[in-house]
Amino acid sequence: MKAIALTAPHTLSDITLPDPPAPTCRDLLVEIRAVSVNPVDAKVRGRTAPDAMPRILGYDAAGIVRAVGPDATLFRPGDAVFYAGDITRPGTNAELHLVDERIVGPKPGNLSFAEAAAIPLTAITAWEALFDRLRLPRSRTPAGEAVLIIGGAGGVGSIAVQLARQLTGFTVIATASRPETQDWARQMGAHHVVDHAGDLAAQVEAIGLPVRAIFATTQTEAHWDAMCRLIAPQGAVCLIDDPKSPPDVRMLKMKSASLHWEFMFARPMHKTADMEEQHRLLAEVSRMLEAGALRTTIAETPKPLTAATLWEAHQAIETGATRGKIVLEML
Repeated sequence: MKAIALTAPHTLSDITLPDPPAPTCRDLLVEIRAVSVNPVDAKVRGRTAPDAMPRILGYDAAGIVRAVGPDATLFRPGDAVFYAGDITRPGTNAELHLVDERIVGPKPGNLSFAEAAAIPLTAITAWEALFDRLRLPRSRTPAGEAVLIIGGAGGVGSIAVQLARQLTGFTVIATASRPETQDWARQMGAHHVVDHAGDLAAQVEAIGLPVRAIFATTQTEAHWDAMCRLIAPQGAVCLIDDPKSPPDVRMLKMKSASLHWEFMFARPMHKTADMEEQHRLLAEVSRMLEAGALRTTIAETPKPLTAATLWEAHQAIETGATRGKIVLEML
């Protein structure tokens, strides 16, 4: 099969590998049709030791099931699926890919493979952050409180804004710093958009609602003081980025506020007893997309998946300034 692999530091190459073996246990063999690129792709690329190369990256995909393992019960050959994969296994930047069905969802029927590939990793991350970590109640009853999403125009922020708007009664405040990203966050459903390049705390306080929960998708170090100032007593903060210096959690003590770190690969990495929750949440996200309650976060026309286009996508992701998701299609 054709694949794109990390073959040397900062080098992605088009290579040919043997096809994966027949699926075992609950694995599916998926023919990849489209992938999307996430910050984790660049992070793993930068952390991979030379003796672990060649390594296939890629942690978002949509495709067709070609074979199933003997214990698989959720899918059959021919089913269209989307998923975010397992960071401990080979990635999705290949024609064929093995994945455990418990972290796979049915592709939304109204979306192309490219549109669907933009969703899984960000949807799982946002869903787990909002509902498993921050424990926001799923009720449309107005809460009289706000949830603040820092980085509301990025890949994760784009879907988090939509989920919070559609499934909770909280006022959704998103941050974005450029006119085009501010407009994007509003399109995603944010009630208010503030500029995180300015005085974040003052802008949010001017809205006049207690901030029950904060979901920081980026730049935690830059915004930590403001987050601690804004969080309501007994509120909760969830992070997904990797600050170079650990945040001073003592600043949360006077408010009895809690801190959570979301890592969407934790369930498949540790084979947790509730691993199938990722299948269930992707199935619900798929239904919401088909119903028009959610929209894909693909931000530009997909390009063919090659080593060159994938490298361009990695470089764009590393700027931290992308809007929505970058998607590449299998040739």
